[in-house]
Amino acid sequence: MYKVGIIMGSDSDWEVVKKAVEVLKEFGVEYEVKVASAHRTPDKALNFARSALEKGFGVIIAAAGMAAHLPGVLAAVTTLPVIGIPIKASLEGIDSLLAIAQMPPGVPVATVGINAAKNAGLLAVQILSLSDESLAQKLYAYKEKLALEVEEKEQKLLAKLS
Repeated sequence: MYKVGIIMGSDSDWEVVKKAVEVLKEFGVEYEVKVASAHRTPDKALNFARSALEKGFGVIIAAAGMAAHLPGVLAAVTTLPVIGIPIKASLEGIDSLLAIAQMPPGVPVATVGINAAKNAGLLAVQILSLSDESLAQKLYAYKEKLALEVEEKEQKLLAKLS
């Protein structure tokens, strides 16, 4: 199974990013976490992205706030899917969201909601599950559990209303 590379522009992003790690742990997906800035350590970030496939990575999750260039910079030098997590650092995170989502043609970055690291982890699992049947089965069971939880909540609500 492929690994997931998780890169944060700053260690201050960890409180958000750890939710993606929790998802990967839940599904038994191997991962590595790095701190690399598109602006302060660009060589480190670019070297990671350029070598990620040969090192066994299948997806990269990149979290960045403010100018939020990291996901796009990584996507520019790899053929792996890159999932951007916009971090709410300024302007309520709208600046980060737009910086990650508005990539030029030819350099796609999948973008989740502001601080939505859990969804980034789940999207990485979904991508990897295309080539891993056991992971696909875990994902199917997870989706079934979500549906069951909604049904249970509906029943509790209906019981209160009657």
